Amino acid sequence: MKALTICQPYAQLIVRSEKRVENRSWSTNYRGPIAIHAGKSRDWLSEDDEARFHFLHDPLVFSAVLGTATLIDCLHIDRIERGEYDRRHPWLRTHEHTEGTWCWVLDHIHRFRTPLPWKGAQGLWVIPDNAIQEAA
Repeated sequence: MKALTICQPYAQLIVRSEKRVENRSWSTNYRGPIAIHAGKSRDWLSEDDEARFHFLHDPLVFSAVLGTATLIDCLHIDRIERGEYDRRHPWLRTHEHTEGTWCWVLDHIHRFRTPLPWKGAQGLWVIPDNAIQEAA
């Protein structure tokens, strides 16, 4: 399965189904299942993120696959802002995380009960299907 490493707290927000758009500076033609991997970096964390998620009884996990989603679209922000996708994704233009150059639109989000420790990589990378099946 294809996988994408995403910094925390954004990976967590995706598997919580609160963030249905991942922002990238590059596009992809790939559509289909994708593993959501939380990177090891803490660079994107705000000062209170870890405490906030701990308060929610949902502590942040690093260097692990947290779940899966389906990548259904990869759309340029300019076209989204012009309303070109309002029919297809009526929620997209006003979604809190619709920003950046390319918006990777996610659906069918599934969170693993137990995160799968795994080393990530840059770009789209592949994780063995049997590892995902065991974690799911």
